[in-house]
Amino acid sequence: AIVGSVNKLYAVPAALLAFVLVIAFGVDMPADALAELSSALVPKPEFVMPSFTTPAMISIALPLFIVTMASQNIPGIAVMKVNGYDPTPGPLFATTGLFSMLSAPFGGHAVNLAAITAAMGAGADSHPDPARRYWSTIIAGIFYVIFGLLAGAVTTFVSLAPSILIEAVAGLALVGAFAGSAMAAFTEAKTREAAAITFLVTASGVSFGGISGAFWGLIAGGLMLALARFTRKKA
Repeated sequence: AIVGSVNKLYAVPAALLAFVLVIAFGVDMPADALAELSSALVPKPEFVMPSFTTPAMISIALPLFIVTMASQNIPGIAVMKVNGYDPTPGPLFATTGLFSMLSAPFGGHAVNLAAITAAMGAGADSHPDPARRYWSTIIAGIFYVIFGLLAGAVTTFVSLAPSILIEAVAGLALVGAFAGSAMAAFTEAKTREAAAITFLVTASGVSFGGISGAFWGLIAGGLMLALARFTRKKA
């Protein structure tokens, strides 16, 4: 938070560095921790032959599609609109679906607009110029590849940390995105109540039918917005 007040660009790297230092010097590591980290540094790829089954399609693929659309793609579009972009949903959904099909045999089963990371990459913290914020995605992709190759070591290292520390680092990364989105959502008086309902339902963590609160928050907020507009028309 202190680094973010000076330069927001370095807030997340500083939080990550603090996270590493706390684990290295503030956590009692098991005696074999270094040995486990060393063995995990070398990735051991293992091929798993994909197989298609109807029960898996019904019990996994279909719910995954619904959850991805409800909790990632639709909120991702909303996040982009809040940050001043005007995306066309159809081509975006078709593109993410195509890449999901191509990456599924390799374990990347759900390429999507990713609501949380979209908020981080589409906001002013990413770059003052909206036309240059795509660089955040490019840099993130590079680090995805790096961390993918080091997944074993990173997972082993992070597992040494208390869960509250992991939550704190994740929270710090989202402070700027949350502040910008909240300001944009509550600016207009006519839509303020709908925005509040959306936020409260989403933050409540309610889940129904295997669909997370992000979807139900949008539904509740949309109904509130429709009701408010209908009431104003009647008046």
